Amino acid sequence: MSALNVETHFLLIAGPTASGKSSLALDLAKKLNGTIINADSMQIYRDLPVLTACPGPEDLDVAPHLLYQHLDGGERCSVGHWLKLAAEAVAKTRSEKRFPILVGGTGMYLNAAINGISPIPDVSQKVQDEVQDEHKRLGGSALKDKLTEVDPILGARLEAGDTQRLVRALAVFRQTGKPLSEWQTLPGEGQIIGKPISLSVLPDRQDVYDNINHRFENMVEAGALTEVEALLNRNLDPSLPVMKALGVSALRDFLSGKHDLERAVYLAKRDSRHYAKRQLTWIRNNYISQIKNEEKYSKRNIDKIFSEIVKFA
Repeated sequence: MSALNVETHFLLIAGPTASGKSSLALDLAKKLNGTIINADSMQIYRDLPVLTACPGPEDLDVAPHLLYQHLDGGERCSVGHWLKLAAEAVAKTRSEKRFPILVGGTGMYLNAAINGISPIPDVSQKVQDEVQDEHKRLGGSALKDKLTEVDPILGARLEAGDTQRLVRALAVFRQTGKPLSEWQTLPGEGQIIGKPISLSVLPDRQDVYDNINHRFENMVEAGALTEVEALLNRNLDPSLPVMKALGVSALRDFLSGKHDLERAVYLAKRDSRHYAKRQLTWIRNNYISQIKNEEKYSKRNIDKIFSEIVKFA
């Protein structure tokens, strides 16, 4: 156990998919007597544990994990909802005298953990459903035009295919009469209590790509197709976040006969590499790392990284 105070500090590990951040978190949890708390927008859903690379039984034996497979795929987890859950998870961790370790690659979650979020009023289910219905009837381009009329800043920023954010922005305006872009300028609230120790895992891009390619093949062998088939059989709203998890679209097209498996796997790997590239860009441009690991993670790095962390005690 380190001298780090569980009440005054928490560790935040950011990295792209397949960067080794989960392995690092697990090794640090052993040294810090830590609990690992999910900060990934897809691993929070329970429908796709293989496809979203959720921790397995061996990982759970090493250290407690919270907010993995926590919500049903039929739910929508907003940043505000996640932040509330994360604050509760940190409080639980501290009550057990363990050190909070938040791990993920979802930029909005990472930012919210450090800075909080603007105090946007809740949107009623009625308003949410009404805007969802509009999107189904009119399509993304028309909804984007409607949003641009009342919130030109977000209307210009969001793409027509960004269903979740378009619906959210228009619903906030309908609920409050104020553009979401105005709400977002207000000071953040609800950030995780304590001093964040921010660590980034940024290996060479090709290493990340190689890991993605190898890992996705393992996912298919481990049952990813069965997971996607079960998810599709639920007939959920296609705009739900879980339906947009990496690999779902490509494997769905295989299951429907649109592609053979080789093509589906190729497309899933490609989409995952593109996503990792965006994550790397976001972390380098927006995440202030107090500690950087810019090489491929292996256990030989752990003592060096740990020595950097305990300097913040």
